[in-house]
Amino acid sequence: MPSGKSSATCGSALDPCARRLRDRLGALLLFAVLVIAPSVAAALPLTPFRYEAQAQRHCPGDAVVWLDFRKETYYLKRQKRYGRGSTGSFVCRKEARAGGFRRSLESCEPGVAPANG
Repeated sequence: MPSGKSSATCGSALDPCARRLRDRLGALLLFAVLVIAPSVAAALPLTPFRYEAQAQRHCPGDAVVWLDFRKETYYLKRQKRYGRGSTGSFVCRKEARAGGFRRSLESCEPGVAPANG
C-alpha cells in the first residue's frame, strides 16, 4: 500500500489544477461579460421618437418610418397607417430594418403595390 507521503503529493497536485481551472473559468466569464454581452445588445440599435421632425433630425440621410411595435411592422410616409396608433414611434428606416422589423405590405394607393422600402 502506498505511504501517506504519496497521497499528500497527489492531494497537493490537485490544488494547483483546481486553481488553474478556476482562473480559466473566471477569465472566460469575464470575457463573456465584457466582450460578448455588449455586442449582442448593440446589435439592435433603435432610437424611437414621438415626433417625425425629431426622427428626421436624427437621420437626415434616411427615410423616417412609423414603427408599430406590436405588429413589428413599419409604414412609409405615403401609407395610410403612417403616424397612427398608440403602439408606435417614428424611427429611421435603416434602424427599423437592422432591428428585424418588416415593411408593411399595405399599399400606398388603392390598386397600387407598395414600392420597395
